[in-house]
Amino acid sequence: MIGAPCAIGLGGNVGDVAAAFGAALAALDATDGVRVMAVSSLYRTDPVGGPAQDDYLNAAALLACGLDPLELLAVLQALELDAGRERAERWGPRTLDLDLLWWDDRRIAAPGLAVPHPRLHERRFALEPLVEVAPRAKDPDGASYADLLRDLPAGGVARLGPASLVYDPA
Repeated sequence: MIGAPCAIGLGGNVGDVAAAFGAALAALDATDGVRVMAVSSLYRTDPVGGPAQDDYLNAAALLACGLDPLELLAVLQALELDAGRERAERWGPRTLDLDLLWWDDRRIAAPGLAVPHPRLHERRFALEPLVEVAPRAKDPDGASYADLLRDLPAGGVARLGPASLVYDPA
């Protein structure tokens, strides 16, 4: 592994989202200091918060990262812009959303970045793919994300198919 294990969540509901996921993951894999180690299945999820909008596609990727968290965040935000992401409305429709969900069981608080993602523990659409790629991941207080996922109400998340629908890091 070239660096610390971390996981990102991928989401979107505008345009060819699966293609946007694949392009973003290929670009991450080509980034010095970053390797895509595993990719979750592709999920269709109900929108949470925000205006009425189409369902989302979601996935997660486990990375080995030699960058520091703020450097990785800058890469993720640049990939969102390259995919046509506009931040016009909070929780609004988007072409690509890349969130840094988890970083080696650490807590990170920096301007513009909070890891673990602040609402991760209550969002099945993020936890389910995260647990798929990092089944032993824990929050900084030691709670297993797999256990937190089991405690969430079922519903709103449907597995569409294997990781190969998103990106194959092999």
